[in-house]
Amino acid sequence: MPTQTLSANGPKIRTKLPGPNAQKILKGDAQYISPSYTRSYPLVAKSGRGSIIEDVDGNEFLDFSSGIAVCSTGHCHPEVVAAIQKQAGELIHMSGTDFYYENMVTLAERLAKTAPMSGPVRVYYGNSGTEAIEAAMKLARYHTKRQGIIAFYGAFHGRTMGALSLTASKAQQKRRFFPVVPGVVHAPFPYVYRRPEGQTEAQFLKECVSFIEDRVFKTIMPPEECAAIFIEPIQGEGGYVPVPKEYMQELRRICDKHGILLVADEVQCGAGRSGKMWAIEHTGVEPDIITMAKGIASGMPLGVTMSRAEIMDWVPGSHASTFGGNPICIEAALATLNVLEREGIANAEAVGNHILRRITPWVQKHPMVGDVRGRGLMLGVEIVKDKATRATAHDERDRIVDLAFERGLLFLGAGENTIRIAPPLVLTQEQADIAMDVLEECIGIVEKENK
Repeated sequence: MPTQTLSANGPKIRTKLPGPNAQKILKGDAQYISPSYTRSYPLVAKSGRGSIIEDVDGNEFLDFSSGIAVCSTGHCHPEVVAAIQKQAGELIHMSGTDFYYENMVTLAERLAKTAPMSGPVRVYYGNSGTEAIEAAMKLARYHTKRQGIIAFYGAFHGRTMGALSLTASKAQQKRRFFPVVPGVVHAPFPYVYRRPEGQTEAQFLKECVSFIEDRVFKTIMPPEECAAIFIEPIQGEGGYVPVPKEYMQELRRICDKHGILLVADEVQCGAGRSGKMWAIEHTGVEPDIITMAKGIASGMPLGVTMSRAEIMDWVPGSHASTFGGNPICIEAALATLNVLEREGIANAEAVGNHILRRITPWVQKHPMVGDVRGRGLMLGVEIVKDKATRATAHDERDRIVDLAFERGLLFLGAGENTIRIAPPLVLTQEQADIAMDVLEECIGIVEKENK
């Protein structure tokens, strides 16, 4: 484990970015690493503690990305590190697909207690969010004996071919990869801020519901051939957009009416990030299947598909994963749950509400802030060119993110023009205030540049 002590509260930038050591690594990366990766700015991470990341030149950054909403307990939480080290000294792999691990059962029991659906549940272990989605797709088709699936515009469910067929975030993610898995139809996501001019929120939500019932089911996909509807309770890559409670309740009604499974993709919004263990709990709706990954194991690769027990009725050989449920990852998840249940979820709600109170007035104060939204420590600030037209400000959003990086703050974009606020769930209120001061400063700079 690294021995250096990092700053407890804020960033410390000691070199011009990228620094000399980082520049050497960037050069090697350009030569050897796949160019398909998406990098927003030249951060070369070396070590981390809590909400602080240190790069290879000794610069310290306040992390509001959490490694893409993964490091829920912060970087290298001592309890998670201890669990990983202990398990690595006992057993690294034997394959839970062909043999048995006690801690697979232990974690399943723990997760079952958090399940946002009533009744007995079962879990399937994979290695990532996209694998959890693939398993959910296969399970839905297997159980219902139907082929059709409905997903939403703006959704990101992964990049493997099945999950990619559900994804509708950016055209580049599908470019030159067709055909993807057939049988998927996309519907409008209830993105309230982007509703047509002149519509009330209630009218807009009603129209989104009727699109499925009156257009999809009547012109494209008969409801009796639809296996599942996949939705993110808070859309992630689409712009950190929560699903209105009323809309989720309507989806549940549609699914119940036609025997369709409702799948909650909580890969990004789950594991306490929303201020509840699962974001769908904010809506009062129970899913049939829920997928999780990212924050569930604090950075170790683990994906979980959890369903009502009667749904997971496939037989041996139907689906499996050599590495899924790796014992080290399982122990990391158990330690993560300890931290989340003890303090992380409550802190996400408290500090998230504090941030939301701070940034909500920006909509009135800043010409380029069109909307502020989210739950817990999953918040979005939407940047626009003009509030009247709500014209998206993609380049301006990226400029704000770059300026923040130069000042030691790590943000990322979401959707075309939203800044995502997704720090570790152990973030302190003081760190939140430091970051929001810097973010507001950067927004102000870009507003002046674009007058």
